[in-house]
Amino acid sequence: MKEIIIATKNPGKAREFKRVFNDQEFTLKTLLDFPDFPEIRETGTTFEENATIKAHAVMQRFNLPTIADDSGLEVDALYGRPGILSARYAGDHNDAANNAKLLSELGGVPMEKRTAQFVSTLVFANPNNEKDLVVRGEFKGLIGTLPQGDDGFGYDPLFYLPELKKTMAEISIDQKNQISHRGQAIKKLEQQWRDWINWY
Repeated sequence: MKEIIIATKNPGKAREFKRVFNDQEFTLKTLLDFPDFPEIRETGTTFEENATIKAHAVMQRFNLPTIADDSGLEVDALYGRPGILSARYAGDHNDAANNAKLLSELGGVPMEKRTAQFVSTLVFANPNNEKDLVVRGEFKGLIGTLPQGDDGFGYDPLFYLPELKKTMAEISIDQKNQISHRGQAIKKLEQQWRDWINWY
């Protein structure tokens, strides 16, 4: 049985990848299977650099193919912020504080100029392949003026989808996975990984 590690402790993220490797010849593991693995310091300046750091740290430790992602929100009026700092913009993984800071920084900016995109970059590193497989997904919308919706997490209650007239926190999980930045990146990974991977 061939093993692939998803470099995350988030069970939700792991589930999104499982449909890509639904073949019985693969076993997917996450960092929850390796509780003693140390925290990885993300010192990159881009989503791709941070995902590469995570993927290679895990791959080198276990000598197994590893997928890592880094994702976040880029707001055009804020010159791409919060970007790689999205999860810790105002406080480490404090969604309420992060949303409050974002709204404060966009105070006075009209709706038509509150354009933004969620970005997800996946890096698939393999000890038998010198070149990583890198894919990127983007999902565009607007930053609302008030949080709306109870589903989702992070900036979802502020991320408004004009075509649906709803925020990301007001749509179903299935619908979100179909259209989200990570969903798009995973679809690209699904199309490319078999031609790239080299087990031997």
